[in-house]
Amino acid sequence: MMDYIFDITPLEFKGCLISILCGFLIGFERQWNGKPAGIRTSILICLGAYTFVAIGNYYQPSVGSVRLVGQIVTGVGFMGGGVILTREGLVQGVTSAAIIWLLAGIGSLCGLQNYITALWLTGFAITVLLGITIFENVIAQLNRGVHRKQNNTSIKK
Repeated sequence: MMDYIFDITPLEFKGCLISILCGFLIGFERQWNGKPAGIRTSILICLGAYTFVAIGNYYQPSVGSVRLVGQIVTGVGFMGGGVILTREGLVQGVTSAAIIWLLAGIGSLCGLQNYITALWLTGFAITVLLGITIFENVIAQLNRGVHRKQNNTSIKK
């Protein structure tokens, strides 16, 4: 009876750890920069997608995982839409929504046991997020209009 309680047969410890690591790394960057979907959210999105795909892959090896990935894309797209806001005519949160979608993709890759690609995509995502921030800081023209940096002390209520 005790063996059954601790049996996570559809899941694999390596896949859980890699999906948690990928979610942590991307979530750390988002939380460090004060953006929505920080460490906890990123880990849970990545781990959740991993779990569903791993379960589908375990019970129906080719068909189950493909169907679940399609459902994850739809569901996570809806969840990502929840972080997009409009304030004073400006649309905000689109990058966070894209990150949520990417995290689900990375978790899905882990569920399909494609760990190297998941780690590469995590590295690419962090490179894009940090690289564009540095690029925007170097070239001041990129901070005009919708992409201007907001100063919290100048906001009047």
